[in-house]
Amino acid sequence: MKILLRADTHVNIQVPINAPKAKCTVSQVMAALSVSLASMIIGYSSSFPSVAVQSMNSTETNTPFKVDDEIESWIGSIMPLSALFGGFAGGPSIEYLGRRTTILMTAIPFIASGFLIGLANNIPQVLVGRAVCGFSIGVASLALPVYLGETIQPEVRGTLGILPTALGNMGILLCFTAGMFLDWSSLSFLGGVLPIPFLILTFIIPETPRWYVSKGKTKKAREALQWFRGKNTDISDEMAAVERAHIDSEKNETESSFFELFRGTNLKPFLISLGLMLFQQFSGINAVVFYAIKIFKDAGSTIDNNICAIILGVVNFLSTFVATILIDRAGRKLLLYVSSILMTITLIALGTFFYFKNFNYDLTPYGWIPLVSMIIYMIGFSLGFGPIPWLMMGEILPAKIRGSAASVITSFNWFCTFGVTKTFPDVINLIGINGAFWLFGIVCFIALIFVKTCVPETQGRSLEEIESGLTGKTRRMSAVANMKPMPTAC
Repeated sequence: MKILLRADTHVNIQVPINAPKAKCTVSQVMAALSVSLASMIIGYSSSFPSVAVQSMNSTETNTPFKVDDEIESWIGSIMPLSALFGGFAGGPSIEYLGRRTTILMTAIPFIASGFLIGLANNIPQVLVGRAVCGFSIGVASLALPVYLGETIQPEVRGTLGILPTALGNMGILLCFTAGMFLDWSSLSFLGGVLPIPFLILTFIIPETPRWYVSKGKTKKAREALQWFRGKNTDISDEMAAVERAHIDSEKNETESSFFELFRGTNLKPFLISLGLMLFQQFSGINAVVFYAIKIFKDAGSTIDNNICAIILGVVNFLSTFVATILIDRAGRKLLLYVSSILMTITLIALGTFFYFKNFNYDLTPYGWIPLVSMIIYMIGFSLGFGPIPWLMMGEILPAKIRGSAASVITSFNWFCTFGVTKTFPDVINLIGINGAFWLFGIVCFIALIFVKTCVPETQGRSLEEIESGLTGKTRRMSAVANMKPMPTAC
């Protein structure tokens, strides 16, 4: 069995030390912003069920169908399930069609899904629209970091690398805010309009020089690199490095068997990365995002439910910048410690609140607890288990298995997202909402133990040192490892 999807199809471009360092250009900012708009659409789509389902069942909207708990779980979970298959399709697409073309093509399904749901007269139409959207999300989530890694110069990768995460959280905030004024249909139409600027801007930017070189289009590669670095920048050394890197990769490229992931020294880093993704999703983050307004409604919060959701969106957005500052200063493990501890405490607090509420205690004076708990929970997630699993995936995976391992790990992440969102209502029915939060809290505590005992600290260490510590081997630098993490949420 061979893994065809190669998430790490590029290598880090090493420019000679004595070469003049190019300044950040408007072209690079424009390119990063253009493709990162896909992250805003992903964030908007991820939070759509939280707002839309309440509107679908509202007596104030003339909805031709009603949504029960089972259908609500499918509306939320069919998107990540479809994204899993989109991730597998994205691998061959970025190789044969190109990075930019693949990203560009996702705009059409994004637009179609928004209008399909907005015009829906029945539940199947809504589910089909969500599935189409999810497939595009899976493709975009794979292609976006590859494009950025091959176009942004290392000196500004940290600054521009924040755009996908920031715009993703902006999409969540936009959906929560628009939900205060729009019904589910209008909200979906807005989601169908958002990809239009993304489509137009992505038309303007070029393909990556690395992909052009891989297809033997050296002239186009040089033109693209000149566009990214500025017309007055000498790109001779960097262009030569791109060509040398391609020749080296062609010489050393070998197909990686799926079973190679489980052999010898490859197993440990592969399992660590899988574990981080598992705890990221089973911390309950997507259940919180998808069902945020429902949670506040069930809690009987004294603050307006939509206002609570907007506050969560703002906190999530601002926490992105804090995490970006701290990741390379405080260290990965410390932030993962803080993240798991904050999430454990707040989830236990939420579960305790709902426990006493179920026994009809008067909790009116404590109506602020759900909002404060979820704010701290979002901060904790954004500081650690949100961005760091993606970052460490690029840091700890050995070069030989990086493509196939990253494909499996990314698909595993989407599978976990589907599992959590689909089963969350069923878990509530089985053990109560208080039990669901306590369960997530226990998982976060186990995650703390996992980080303490299994996860290495990678701060300030070269990739060669990291791999030597985990496998005893060495490897070349990869642009993926230098990338800032994607959004996610979700």
